[in-house]
Amino acid sequence: MSDHIETEVLIIGCGIAGGLAALRLADSGVPVTVVTHGSNTVSSSTYYAQGGIIYKGEKDSPDLLAEDIFRAGAGHSYPPAVKKIAEEGPELVEKLLVERLQIQFDRNPDGTFALAREGGHSVPRILHVRDSTGKSIQDAIMIRIMEHPNILLLENQTAIDLLTPAHHSRDRRAVYEPSSCVGAYLFNQKERRVIRVLAKKTVLATGGLGQIFKRSTNPPGSRGDGIAMAHRAGARIVNMEFIQFHPTIFYHEYRPTFLISEAVRGAGARLVDAHGRPFMQKYAAEWKDLAPRDLVACSIHKEMLEQDMSHVYLDMRSYLSADRIKNEFPFIYQKCMEFGVDPTKDLIPVVPAAHYLCGGVLVNEDGESSLQNLYAVGEVACTGVHGANRLASTSLLEGVVWANSSANHILQNLKETKPYDSDNIPEWKDIGEFEPDPALISQDMSSIRNIMWNYVGLVRTTHRLQRARRDLRNLENEIERFYRVSKLSDGLIGLRNAVRTAIIVTSSAWENTQSMGCHYRE
Repeated sequence: MSDHIETEVLIIGCGIAGGLAALRLADSGVPVTVVTHGSNTVSSSTYYAQGGIIYKGEKDSPDLLAEDIFRAGAGHSYPPAVKKIAEEGPELVEKLLVERLQIQFDRNPDGTFALAREGGHSVPRILHVRDSTGKSIQDAIMIRIMEHPNILLLENQTAIDLLTPAHHSRDRRAVYEPSSCVGAYLFNQKERRVIRVLAKKTVLATGGLGQIFKRSTNPPGSRGDGIAMAHRAGARIVNMEFIQFHPTIFYHEYRPTFLISEAVRGAGARLVDAHGRPFMQKYAAEWKDLAPRDLVACSIHKEMLEQDMSHVYLDMRSYLSADRIKNEFPFIYQKCMEFGVDPTKDLIPVVPAAHYLCGGVLVNEDGESSLQNLYAVGEVACTGVHGANRLASTSLLEGVVWANSSANHILQNLKETKPYDSDNIPEWKDIGEFEPDPALISQDMSSIRNIMWNYVGLVRTTHRLQRARRDLRNLENEIERFYRVSKLSDGLIGLRNAVRTAIIVTSSAWENTQSMGCHYRE
């Protein structure tokens, strides 16, 4: 592989948003280069999405869906974006997932889709493939990407920085031009060399930032890489204080665990204390266990403090038959059994964890960022749909809708976009002298996660945020020095991005003194 690649479109990330954008462009004859952080589908957050994706239920309508999104978003959602997803979403699910990818969503005996109801939804409208919806979608996307003649797939790559003429051009007069993106520097993890990729259009689809918190539902690569790169490039980033904590991940003190889908509570399971007593009616009398996620997570937090518990429990055994648990939730059943918990007989220990970033790189209805020729789709982007808190199962739908819109906009404008002169962008110079010490990287990442969990987690106070800002800035100074003298590695690049993203989140939380949605100031 050459150290220099020129392509029409570069897509960094390959979950549902990046993958569908790539397929839409490639199907239209556009050569696309797709970059993935890992060598398989499990590096994407899409793979871990258990619950499902919004479709349309009986007696449903775009207006009803929009109403549910606005309610969950605490009135902070952007009306044009909500209108777009509510009106375009179900049709694109049919066109791109059912027809193009041929996803075998669960159906009733009469052949109609089996629709589930999740927290915050007025009606059942969620399509699912048992409790492995994301895996089914991700597997289908990767099969089609790998066989597509118009897609070059680069695996095991870490994006270092976006290429912007204002920052990287040999012609210093580029600073007077409108800010733009012309590609990215990539680090080949296996060969430990840097590839310079120039593209007419670049699409960020790097996912979220959950791994900057001690407890997270996200895969290891979700450490805010896209946010940090976009921030350094000068893109506008908004709503970063709105981190949604999923109410229920399996609790284990030492081992990485897994998410337990909201669909379990949608099927009838209840949150209970150590004595098996349901408690959500105390905090949300109308919704109980199907309240919006921010309310459920905060309720669990209060219950844990009140009863001095490290976690609460999810009771499936009292409300669902053993056969239903095994048939409808096979992944959850199997994973619980691996940890020595039988959901058909035992209470399941659960605790909230960082799950989803509602903010991100601000984009318009076509997925365009504030930098020319840079698009953002999926969790790294802020379309305005989620506002201050995400409604369950809107994330996959948002990925579908904005993947389609960004691909359409690129197709309309690609011919008019001139390629940037590659001679003006220098090759990467690795000035590092030392091998990065994995122990230092691990310790610094642990410090970031603990600071964010303890000071910028579910409940935020002025004093905690002050401490977090001070500690993170000191840590970033040390990490930047470490970065400058060390040879590149994926862990070192991720560490640099993680601390920058943590500072962006903390600063946003500091500036917003109002509690709203999943941002709770005490």
